[in-house]
Amino acid sequence: MAHSSTLIEQDIHAYLKSQEEKTLLRFITCGSVDDGKSTLIGRLLWDSKLIYEDQLAALAADSKRVGTQGEKIDYALLLDGLQAEREQGITIDVAYRFFSTDQRKFIVADTPGHEQYTRNMVTGASTAQVAVILIDARKGILTQTRRHSFLVSLVGIRQVVLAINKMDLVDYSAARFHAIREEYQTFAAQLGFETITAIPISALEGDNIIAASERTPWYAGPSLLEHLENVPLANAALTLPFRMPVQWVNRPNLDFRGFCGTIASGSVRPGDAVVVTSSGQTSQVARIVTLDGDLEEAGAGQAVTLTLTDEIDISRGDLLADPLVRPAHADQFEAKLVWLHEDPLLPGRNYLLKAGSATVPAQVTALKYKVNVNTLEHEPGRTLCLNEIGICNLSLSKPISFDPYQDNHATGSFILIDRMNNATVGAGMIDFALHRAVGHWPTLDLDKQARARQKGQSPKVLWFTGRPGAGKSTIANLVEKKLYCLGKHTYVLDGDTLRLGLNRDLDYEAPDQVEHIRRIAEVARILTESGLVVLVPVIAPFRNERRAARELFATDEFVEIFVDTPLPVCEEREPELYRRVRTGEFGPVSGLDSGYEVPERAEIRIDGSAGSAESLAEQIVLELFGGGLLDAEKIIGAGI
Repeated sequence: MAHSSTLIEQDIHAYLKSQEEKTLLRFITCGSVDDGKSTLIGRLLWDSKLIYEDQLAALAADSKRVGTQGEKIDYALLLDGLQAEREQGITIDVAYRFFSTDQRKFIVADTPGHEQYTRNMVTGASTAQVAVILIDARKGILTQTRRHSFLVSLVGIRQVVLAINKMDLVDYSAARFHAIREEYQTFAAQLGFETITAIPISALEGDNIIAASERTPWYAGPSLLEHLENVPLANAALTLPFRMPVQWVNRPNLDFRGFCGTIASGSVRPGDAVVVTSSGQTSQVARIVTLDGDLEEAGAGQAVTLTLTDEIDISRGDLLADPLVRPAHADQFEAKLVWLHEDPLLPGRNYLLKAGSATVPAQVTALKYKVNVNTLEHEPGRTLCLNEIGICNLSLSKPISFDPYQDNHATGSFILIDRMNNATVGAGMIDFALHRAVGHWPTLDLDKQARARQKGQSPKVLWFTGRPGAGKSTIANLVEKKLYCLGKHTYVLDGDTLRLGLNRDLDYEAPDQVEHIRRIAEVARILTESGLVVLVPVIAPFRNERRAARELFATDEFVEIFVDTPLPVCEEREPELYRRVRTGEFGPVSGLDSGYEVPERAEIRIDGSAGSAESLAEQIVLELFGGGLLDAEKIIGAGI
């Protein structure tokens, strides 16, 4: 190493033992662009004397080639590892670095300052215990300072270091330091920080980084490193009630059945009572099994296998907890949601929610308001875009167990995943369960099967989808008349008809289109409960919503019929609609400017221009219900 520890040279085993026994502090640096975050961490790495020879050589070469300090070492290059970061002189991604002093080990996350990388900053802050917020002494508190302070508060960090940097550029002015400190403390009073420690520093010159600087005789507080070495680190997770998400049920033979997982909070011993929060069943811990043998006690952060004294039903996704302090168990809750994806949040769309080891379908049922992270004001909104934060209500397909995030970070956090591409689109922090949570489809004496038997048919949903002008409604109406002649009990649930009543509050923009389809699918579900064959001609341009509709029904109940009419033919049939949309006379129209996502697994696909609507309808009925049909023209003529 360029700067090596004498203990390493004298006794490597003693050095390793000392490292193992040290406490570990995770902290982040954040603030506005060019406040000196990367330079500060580079300085800490340099002065901690744990930079390898090859790193030192590379740093010296890079400082001359792309550095910003002339012939001097550019410490920021130790963190700005991406080529784009070095070319632009900014931090883009979160950079994690480990370093150690004689008193403590550290993992530091250097987070980006640009607004468009807010999601990266949230990622870095999610595991930190302390936040070092840098402020350029020349510029004072900026918008990004407020933004990052709010985000730090949002993820639960309660100890803040206010590092007022570049004091060398304001002649180490005590007045400037005190003015910034007082302004920040006034702003941060509403954020709930427990401690705010202000330190005047110069990351470039090293003032008050490792030791007290002679250039700030008016400052009597600790240096930055001294403060980080001594900041109290109570392991809050150990003091919380016991929680362990079950990640795997281990059954290698008939004589062993263990439940594997990482303890999220609290501790457990053999003989302790535990409850399966989903079922309410209780048991006692028989053994705590690990690869190195059984333990007498295990605590937060340890990966273990628990065996129980009773044979009870437990599966992956369940949560084992202290039966005296149980978590909430609900399928609806309010949460703070940070949006992490370029595609906006669409309330009503089905996402996957992953909390601990449980993964369930979920919807954002309401965006109550957005938080302006620059002013902390509440603003109305219908959707969330990249880096925006909102307070939302979420509804899940089945209940999960959780604690409020402010009480337990491990069991109060979740991510949202796009079901089509598996991208992580949002990160959330649960506030509380909603009172209307945990509802169930009612069990009735006369169920769907009984009503279907009375009608002598199997209930189905025939979901007709296609672009405007494809012929969906015309074909669906003819199919219904043919089914009527076969003695089937039917109903046509037309999307345009519903917009005259149930959906009259919705327009054609993407968020309302998602809700439009969700309501139609739910009504279709109710109608199938009565034993009907329901025909649904609706554009439904998004695959995600068609998939969500399909999942409301049994496998053989939902039939997707794609009326694949070429776009020129659609435009020929609806010339005025297409003309007015293209000229801007109309607002957005579903399936046109919002795009139409072609079905990937429709049970029936027909070309709406390949024959008459009559022949196409007959083709559908023959495929689904067999022969014995009457001519639809005769039916119409008979007044049916």
